[in-house]
Amino acid sequence: MHAQNAVEPVRGVPYGRSVMIKAGGPRTVGVPSPEARLRFGAELQELGGGPRRRLLMVDDEPAFELIFYCGSCPLLFRRLETANEKLHLEDMQERLGGPLDDPDDNGVIEAFGALLPEGEYLPLLLDVEPRRVIPGKEGDYFSGEQVTAWGIDQFWGLPQYPHTPYYRTFETVVDADAHLYEFVVPMVPPTWNERRRVEEYVALMERGTVPTAVAISTLNSSIACELQRCIA
Repeated sequence: MHAQNAVEPVRGVPYGRSVMIKAGGPRTVGVPSPEARLRFGAELQELGGGPRRRLLMVDDEPAFELIFYCGSCPLLFRRLETANEKLHLEDMQERLGGPLDDPDDNGVIEAFGALLPEGEYLPLLLDVEPRRVIPGKEGDYFSGEQVTAWGIDQFWGLPQYPHTPYYRTFETVVDADAHLYEFVVPMVPPTWNERRRVEEYVALMERGTVPTAVAISTLNSSIACELQRCIA
């Protein structure tokens, strides 16, 4: 999710819906950070300098470059060349073939929590209608709303490019100067999906069965403002 404050209200297009089914209580799950298959980290500058990039790491390989926690940086998620793992749990495949009544049904939290660094997490069960977006085409946040709020990248002279298709699921006006956007970003491109498994999901949904997907979520908040106002 990304919360954005803009100089002027951003005109958004509603995408699907996101309905809360059930929220669990905060709970501690995960393994020691060095053992986690998926974790957040930072790439340092050479010669002991400060952080160069904020990263989502998978099996100790950089998978995505992410927005820094600077408060005024535009949203960023960019797939990197080493992002080639799905984090697929074979024994959970059938358990997620239908809807859940509770976030912890079928041991989902315990199983996927073992992939994460130890910490406190809030389990949520949502009903969403994702809409796939291709970067640079209609509905792309980076070449649409982000350009309206921040302008194009000053170095490249182009909008940010995430190097992956992604999904938009929900957005809403928070107040006159703030907007909330929700994105779902796949670990690998949809073209990498197993065709047989996709066809199985299609058949399930045609019969009225809604499969379940698992995601780890973060919330970023950014303020888009004129340079002199940011410095002040």
